[in-house]
Amino acid sequence: MMETIPEYIPRDLYFERIRPFIGSHIIKILAGQRRAGKSYVLYQLMDEIRRGDAGAAIIYINTEFAKFRQIRTDGDLYDFVSSRLIPGQKNFVFIDEIQDISDFERAVRSLYAEENCDIYFTGSNAHLLSGEFATYLAGRYIQFQIHPLGYREFLNFYHLENSTGTLRKYLRIGGMPYLASLPSPPEEEDHLAREYLKNVYESILLRDVLIRENIRNIRFLENLAEYLADNTGNVFSANNISKYLKNQKIQIPVQTVITYLAALEKSFIVHRVSRAEVGGLKIFEIGEKYYFEDIGLRNILARNPPALDMAKLVENAVYLFLIQRGFTVYVGKAGDKEIDFIAEKEGARLYVQAAWRISDEATYKRELGNLENIPDNFPKYVVSMEEDLSAVTATGIICMNLKDFLMMEI
Repeated sequence: MMETIPEYIPRDLYFERIRPFIGSHIIKILAGQRRAGKSYVLYQLMDEIRRGDAGAAIIYINTEFAKFRQIRTDGDLYDFVSSRLIPGQKNFVFIDEIQDISDFERAVRSLYAEENCDIYFTGSNAHLLSGEFATYLAGRYIQFQIHPLGYREFLNFYHLENSTGTLRKYLRIGGMPYLASLPSPPEEEDHLAREYLKNVYESILLRDVLIRENIRNIRFLENLAEYLADNTGNVFSANNISKYLKNQKIQIPVQTVITYLAALEKSFIVHRVSRAEVGGLKIFEIGEKYYFEDIGLRNILARNPPALDMAKLVENAVYLFLIQRGFTVYVGKAGDKEIDFIAEKEGARLYVQAAWRISDEATYKRELGNLENIPDNFPKYVVSMEEDLSAVTATGIICMNLKDFLMMEI
């Protein structure tokens, strides 16, 4: 049982999505990158349950805590939970980082079938729901992805106002929630953030990639992650990188590149974004792009400092904003023109071009021209770091500064 809940800053963006399902007979799954804040969303849910029912029995397991190290198999999990269920009361089961328990799906399936508890769990693997679990529990679970802090949350956690300086800070250190609690003078803040992020990255690489995916060529995996950081937002294919490596006298089969890319995706380090035709959303099988789940982690892998990679960071920040708001995102293709993002949600759509600056005429014409050729009336945005950028063109294209775009309610 969990007697006291640690202090936390509410994350209402995710909490409000999950709250309607509290008490319903459906398994609630919170998936996301390690250290993205999944545990604290669980704490917020526990608080909500206790406010509604002070006598509710809450069973909490965190596989990263030493006191739960005896829970390693599905049998251990089932025995631990079932021995603590209280007859005649509402029982709520919370399991943090469930992927560390082998065959956990068997225990969860049994507990669900017995209908004695409301189940919530978190996991740090994008393919958590696969195989037996997905087969036997189809239609009986709902999954929510928990991301690192978005820009609006970043302002709340750090008690900052929306400004260019604050935006640049976000683009440097990213949105890992724990960074906001580091007591450091401003001149040491970036250094401490980098050290923390390096430790987080190494933990993800070891626990969620190397061990879980049985990766053998560690050096190539690290090089691949660095390559993705340096090429954030560039069109990418496994075949092209294999050819590039051959030119460097490194023999890596295309299938190995694909396997290692998938491993980085599963651990939520990166997101693969497919290209789609604007008109009918035909999905292309090659030429995808990759963006990082956390900008800070991307920056510790990249060769250039953030100030020299601002165009990449603007694009990555726009992508994260869209997926955090629940959009399905594609890289757009309209004939020979590229649209940075097509974002769809509940039948609505919007288009976004992201750039560092659009002050020079060639860039301005390119970014707006690509959008003007789209023959529909969905909203179209050009977003950049340009100061005081706020205008609507004669053709209805909305031009905005990134810091204002990231504060929108969409």
